[in-house]
Amino acid sequence: MQRNNNHTTIVTIEKVIDETPTVRTLVFSDDVMSNVLPGQFAMVWIPGVNELPMSVMISKESGKAAFTVRKHGPASTGLFNILEGQQIGIRGPYGNSFDLKEGKLLLVGGGTGLVPMMRLLTFVKPADDVTVLIGAKSKDEVFFEDLANNLLENNPHKVIVSTDDGSYGEKGFVTDLVEKLVSKSHFDGVYVCGPEIMMYKTVQSAHSRKMFVQASLERMMKCGVGICGSCCVGEDLVCRDGTVFDGQHLSTNKEFGHFYRNKAGILENY
Repeated sequence: MQRNNNHTTIVTIEKVIDETPTVRTLVFSDDVMSNVLPGQFAMVWIPGVNELPMSVMISKESGKAAFTVRKHGPASTGLFNILEGQQIGIRGPYGNSFDLKEGKLLLVGGGTGLVPMMRLLTFVKPADDVTVLIGAKSKDEVFFEDLANNLLENNPHKVIVSTDDGSYGEKGFVTDLVEKLVSKSHFDGVYVCGPEIMMYKTVQSAHSRKMFVQASLERMMKCGVGICGSCCVGEDLVCRDGTVFDGQHLSTNKEFGHFYRNKAGILENY
């Protein structure tokens, strides 16, 4: 019988991978989540804590998926602390997905925003020329660099890391690299996920040069199905209309890159 994706399914964590001191990947078996499209998300229930939206990480093993989480607030820290053999609840997948172009591609990920970028890499064509930019605060917080190179081993590609403090790779914000690259060369598709200011600047850099660009947005979500309204960005609901939006659409959204809503739904400045 086909399962109802709006009902919570209980899964057991089979493996925990420490990516950095603050980031872990939790691997589990689930055929539905192993086949989600890049950009889609799941609502994840941590028993006794809360539920939160998570991008679905790829796994090398068939029929398995994962969540890569950075400990921050109570819910993400609760998920970070889940051990092998413990259980969580999942529902979904929800949301739309990236529109992957062919040719010269630029993928930009900051922090756990790299998760949908890694899944997107599994869909590129062998002839695509792919550049991946990884942004992190410091060397200790860099992850998925080797994975990106492995996923692109049959493609012409570059994986470039930038750290805010210059402790690894290029020094500075990843958006400086974006501006540098798009000012020199045309990309057939630009894709970004990470902190909203980073996404805003990337979208501006690409869209102003008439390049196709898409961003996967993150917002406070309580339902995941377009009912509660907590994830609104202007007139859009990220869970229902996104999470993926293109540069043309985002250029008309007055909240993107400027405002967000806190847990009480009150609009605040970035």
